[in-house]
Amino acid sequence: MATNNFPMSDPTPTSDNPPPADDALRLAELAGEVARLKDTLLRSHADQQNQQRRHQREREELRKFATAGLVEDLLPALDALALGLESAAKQAEAKAVAEGFRMAIQQLRTTLTGHGLAEINPLGLVFNPAQHEAVGQQPSAEIPEGNVVLVARPGWSLNERVLRPAAVFLSSGPAR
Repeated sequence: MATNNFPMSDPTPTSDNPPPADDALRLAELAGEVARLKDTLLRSHADQQNQQRRHQREREELRKFATAGLVEDLLPALDALALGLESAAKQAEAKAVAEGFRMAIQQLRTTLTGHGLAEINPLGLVFNPAQHEAVGQQPSAEIPEGNVVLVARPGWSLNERVLRPAAVFLSSGPAR
């Protein structure tokens, strides 16, 4: 029987013996993989939170502006009521009709205001193309050039979003 000159060694490393280089390399690879997976998990979690916030904002926007189409369709009727009030107010025998128009307009405006509708009536203000539509110019000694001298049709906004710009005439300054 041949004797083996190699010493028998324990296959598990002891604290006295450092692990072989392959084990240290494998440990470093696993630590890198754990760090990569942690990073992926954190990014995924952040993406999920961002998506939830985005959906919440979209739901809020939808809630705020869901009635925009209906309100836009009501604006011409509100304009017609205002014209009827103006016409009835000019006639002495139509005082009761004028009062009825005034009450109907007030009730409709109160209801629409409660749902976020606001009138844009920029008389005397500087022209703002985001809220006003210039339909003409006329001279004015009192109102500076570029400011609104006459509102032909009021504008309307719903929750600070312009539904219909105000149709305005701009001052061209003093007559020459």
